[in-house]
Amino acid sequence: MGWAINGRMTKKKLLNKTTNSFLAYAVAILLVAAPIFYFISLWLYIYETDEVLLFHKGAFVKETRGNFSENDIAAWNKYNRDVEIVPDTGVTKDSIVGKMMYDAIAKEEEPFRVLYAPVSINGKRFTYVEKTNLVEMEGMVFSIAVMFLCIIIILLIGIIYISKALAAKIWKPFYNTLDQIRDFEIDKNRPPNFADTDIDEFDRLNRSLERLIEKNTAIYKSQREFVENAAHELQTPLALFQAKIDTLSQSAALTKEQSEIVGALNSDVARLNRLNKNLLMLSKIDNDSYFDKQDVNVAEYIGRHLDFFEQQARSKHISITTALDKEIFVSANPILFEVLVNNLFLNAIRHNVQNGNIKVATLANGICFTNTGAGRPLNDEKLFNRFSKSDPSAQGNGLGLAIVKKIAELNSWDINYDFSGNEHSFTINF
Repeated sequence: MGWAINGRMTKKKLLNKTTNSFLAYAVAILLVAAPIFYFISLWLYIYETDEVLLFHKGAFVKETRGNFSENDIAAWNKYNRDVEIVPDTGVTKDSIVGKMMYDAIAKEEEPFRVLYAPVSINGKRFTYVEKTNLVEMEGMVFSIAVMFLCIIIILLIGIIYISKALAAKIWKPFYNTLDQIRDFEIDKNRPPNFADTDIDEFDRLNRSLERLIEKNTAIYKSQREFVENAAHELQTPLALFQAKIDTLSQSAALTKEQSEIVGALNSDVARLNRLNKNLLMLSKIDNDSYFDKQDVNVAEYIGRHLDFFEQQARSKHISITTALDKEIFVSANPILFEVLVNNLFLNAIRHNVQNGNIKVATLANGICFTNTGAGRPLNDEKLFNRFSKSDPSAQGNGLGLAIVKKIAELNSWDINYDFSGNEHSFTINF
């Protein structure tokens, strides 16, 4: 499970997640198996050691029967370091114990396995004592355990590396599909070209995505054509309607009430005209109709049209200040650049407050529009959506910022919104 950072959950790659799960399982098994292997090996060695001690005792009894006397015991004990014949200690059966004993060669206490067994020599009872040092055994078991651990680690590393490399190769078509879906834009008329794969699931996924994209692209084209055709068809009746309303408004026979109605109709027709022009422009932008570009001097253009926007702002007593210090030339279609600046200016005026202000400044490689307005930030997620309005009662058709966003995307420009100190800022980075 990922950790939450700034309210968002960090994501893990599928390959890493499966590899990490496998690695955690392998390490857990290794941690459990290693000590179990060590103690089982230790037990087996002790068991075999005890068997050897008993075998030696049996061989001693068999080989010394009838030809070993009490007089031989001293010589035996003198020349056999690990086997002694001592007076009867009272043991009645073979007994093997583990104990720490002083080793004269090592000059320290070391672990031993000691066999105490009753034997009879010339009809007299004695005790057979044989000891075996376990230090060498422990070193051997430890070496085996280390060797076992190294083999397992090498095996795990090999398995993980091979599985990861193999998985990366197997999942490569999937990641190729993800990259193409991420970069796909339905309005660019460039369908994704999925890589061929011999994996059935990935092939089915690609075919399903191709059918889905094909279907939605067809629907999108139909909708775009409908909007474009409708906008074209509406131009003529709207122009005729506007002309007739203008003629009617000049009539001297109109009463005050009729004049007000005609004025309202004139405003509504003007809004319909703007909406129709904006829809037609969006359709043309989608169709890449504005493909010719030239260098535009940003500061010069704004300064040349500043008087028009100041006139628009006078009704709200809005002051406009500029800081056009940077000489910036941007390669753009002049018509689209004019629309972008006009929409940003009109948006700053329309959504401003009485006696507010607007600041326009050129940046090192961009331009920023800042205006007073609502004392709360706008919704970033819906800000550039078509027909989206922060205030439903506000003027406008909700297409201004959508067109600005579309123009920015067409030219690969970045557009950012920021709210600070009751001021709203829109920055275009060229």
